[in-house]
Amino acid sequence: MSIWWSLHLRRDAASVPLARRLLIGTMETAGVDPEISYDLSVALSEACANAVEHGGNHAPGVSEAYRVTAYLDGEKCRIEVADSGPGFTRTQDLRPARPDSEHGRGLCLIRELADHVHIGAKPGRGGTVVSFDKILKWKKDPSLLTA
Repeated sequence: MSIWWSLHLRRDAASVPLARRLLIGTMETAGVDPEISYDLSVALSEACANAVEHGGNHAPGVSEAYRVTAYLDGEKCRIEVADSGPGFTRTQDLRPARPDSEHGRGLCLIRELADHVHIGAKPGRGGTVVSFDKILKWKKDPSLLTA
């Protein structure tokens, strides 16, 4: 089974739960194990929150939106969150947060919840793409297969 969708969202905090609910609904319908769905939904929420907070670029003609794409294909799910912000300028931007910090844990959390994570610049333009994969496990009675 293969399912994919893509959203173009405003950089607004209200967009984060929207993306999360769509992902959870898709996975539930496809019959993905709830623990896997939860892990991916938390990782997606962190990536979206980062795009909302850091993904802006107030230059003329640059979108104040970000894109979320999810692919469920066979035994794997890949999620990509792309923004139009300044991107990461140095590898130290990817360092783990200090234990007493209130921010900066999102990328570390994504790395813990996903099987593979890639963070990089959008080819040919500004912005950051956070993509992550996870091997899927299935419920015994997927609702999509019984519908």
